[in-house]
Amino acid sequence: MSTSDTVTTQSPVLSSEDRSARIAVTVFPLLILAAFAIAMITPDTFKPLAPGVNWALGVIMFGMGLTLTLPDFGLIVKRPLPVLVGVVAQYLIMPLVGWALCYVFRLPDAVAVGVILVGCAPGGTASNVISYLAKADVALSVTMTSISTLLAPLMTPLLTAWLVGNRMPVDGAAMAKNILLMVLAPVLGGFIVRFVAGKFVEKILPILPWISVFGICYVLLVVVSGSVNKILTSGALIIAVVICHNLLGYLFGYLAGRVGRGSDKAARTTAIEVGMQNSALAATLAKTHFAATPETALPAAVFSVWHNLSGALLAMFFRRWKNGGQASMDEAGRGEHSSPCSVLN
Repeated sequence: MSTSDTVTTQSPVLSSEDRSARIAVTVFPLLILAAFAIAMITPDTFKPLAPGVNWALGVIMFGMGLTLTLPDFGLIVKRPLPVLVGVVAQYLIMPLVGWALCYVFRLPDAVAVGVILVGCAPGGTASNVISYLAKADVALSVTMTSISTLLAPLMTPLLTAWLVGNRMPVDGAAMAKNILLMVLAPVLGGFIVRFVAGKFVEKILPILPWISVFGICYVLLVVVSGSVNKILTSGALIIAVVICHNLLGYLFGYLAGRVGRGSDKAARTTAIEVGMQNSALAATLAKTHFAATPETALPAAVFSVWHNLSGALLAMFFRRWKNGGQASMDEAGRGEHSSPCSVLN
């Protein structure tokens, strides 16, 4: 049975949602590259959009909340070990790898803080779609992303302040407050709306990835338009660091997923979860808390493009590396409660 055969067995809403997610994750890098180019060509056009960045992130995270259901958290009880391994790896591997890369590449303080911010961010929800395409464990992916996101108001400020050290001052309390307002509140709001008006939300699920795509493009336009000169002088270095950060996250994430004799499917999922970050959050935090150094948001902007492209390539590799069975919804552990369609960032 092929993936397409599997999709046709789902309900019309689910099938449409799945197709929308596949298209979005394919087209997203092209759209964000276009946004990047436009911002580079006409930066003054988009600088006035800066005050709306926080709202754009709030919309993205509200969309994530709309995709969540109570069964998504059931794995915490049913399979606590892979969930625990994934979340610990998320907040251990990427922050430390980012910190190490800052020293290896001798990055300027402002750029180094941006790399560390990306590493300390929770998992990116695009990982849910990539996990589906990679024949990984989609249910585990959604649970890991959800838990790491809920922990972000605590973990992201603490880790950032610790790893940034003396490079730049970090107001951890203010950062935690902003994450609560920009991330946790919208996610919980979306979750409540899904719980109360589930039938209506199911009808609009196919468009949610597109809302997120345009939300992250909005953030990117603002970040790039304010850092054109730095991009021209340091762009190649930042790209190299971001690629290393992302690929090492995949590698160490896969190894972490094998802890406790974890299955290949669980290891694939952990690799994707660890390597893909919530770059929209990192960019917004950089723009908000390090406004005096616009280049601090650049690593997150570059990560937004690269991790979606590399994620799609990794999914292709995993599918061909081992024929791990059919990419059915049941095998992914999602059942009828949820789907691979999610919000991309």
